[in-house]
Amino acid sequence: MRSVLISGAGIAGPTLAYWLKVAGYKPTLVERAPVLRHGGYVIDFWGLGYDLAKRMGLLDEMNRIGYHVREMRIVNDQGRSVARFGTDVLSDLTAGRYVTLGRSDLSRLLFEKSNGQIESIFGDTIVCLEEQPDFVRVQFEHARERRFGLVIGADGLHSRVRSLVFGPQARFEQHLGYAVAAFEVPGYRPRDENVYCMYGQPGRMLGRFTLRNNRTLFLFVFVATTEQMPGTIDEQKALLRDLYRYGGWECTKVLYELDRTDELYFDSVSQIRMPHWSRGRIALVGDAAFCVSLLAGQGSVLAMISSYVLAGELAAACGDHQRAFTRYETLLRTYIAGKQLAAERFAGAFAPKTRLGLSFRNLVVKAFAFPGLASLVLGRDIADSMELPQYRWPGATSREPLDS
Repeated sequence: MRSVLISGAGIAGPTLAYWLKVAGYKPTLVERAPVLRHGGYVIDFWGLGYDLAKRMGLLDEMNRIGYHVREMRIVNDQGRSVARFGTDVLSDLTAGRYVTLGRSDLSRLLFEKSNGQIESIFGDTIVCLEEQPDFVRVQFEHARERRFGLVIGADGLHSRVRSLVFGPQARFEQHLGYAVAAFEVPGYRPRDENVYCMYGQPGRMLGRFTLRNNRTLFLFVFVATTEQMPGTIDEQKALLRDLYRYGGWECTKVLYELDRTDELYFDSVSQIRMPHWSRGRIALVGDAAFCVSLLAGQGSVLAMISSYVLAGELAAACGDHQRAFTRYETLLRTYIAGKQLAAERFAGAFAPKTRLGLSFRNLVVKAFAFPGLASLVLGRDIADSMELPQYRWPGATSREPLDS
């Protein structure tokens, strides 16, 4: 059976659907949300992901809707800059292959790339998976039972497919000691175009980034245990008010905007570490398999890369999914492990837990102004240690991108 059910229409799911279609498979996307998600947070996009977007014909549109951030600025209680560095160093490290864009904007671009060519089911979710020798029997919450040749979980940190097939999330989740929240508002002032402003107190950070259409994004990063993660939006807002009510800079204004919003992204900062990413006819990609954590800044890129490699290996294996799944893991394991280690090192830089830690972080950022130092400090975590594999795509037409 060439049919493949993909759970999740975020980043990994639509990317996988696109490449599976080019590989001659018949993908179906199922997404719990009734429509594509919007809002959330912005992501930095560079390196191999940039190259992959070019192969998919998305680069021009990504650069059009994206942001070219020129400065990261750390401010004190009065809003005065205490440390800053220009992002031209990131452009240098990535050979100009660098852009910032909304995660939901990237998701929409990826979905639209194959929309109308694949089946998409919104407002539904998988409730049971039963593997048979030649197919997987899938039960949905709403739709009728169906059979697919393969099932792929591309459904993020809290993957339903992973929990159904491999066990509860707690078995694989490594909490990094932080939580994150984000929301957008219209009409906020002041606006600092293409500048990411960051304010910190011990164990907590508040960031502000100006978006198009008169909107502003706020990002909270703070120390939290898994037991401190509230469930409802009212409880989440209450926690943020308690943490930031005595903060300086614009904390009071931002909390006022928080009270008025109905949409708040809120989650733990965690990684997923698994001994295997597949079992039988079922496999995982992106955050469902190996979440590096939101603070790593590369989750979306890695989701696209893993989806591309999985589709390419399925095409190369001529229907032998076991061989394809094995090759997929072999190619990516070391690369992903390195990214996870880098993310652990990076997490504490957002919200150092002590005033001494804040001061040291600010000194490091100031030092980035010296030529070559930023490259020395950041280079190993930003540079890619692998190349994208080259594949032949049996379902490609003259209008589709080819690797060669």
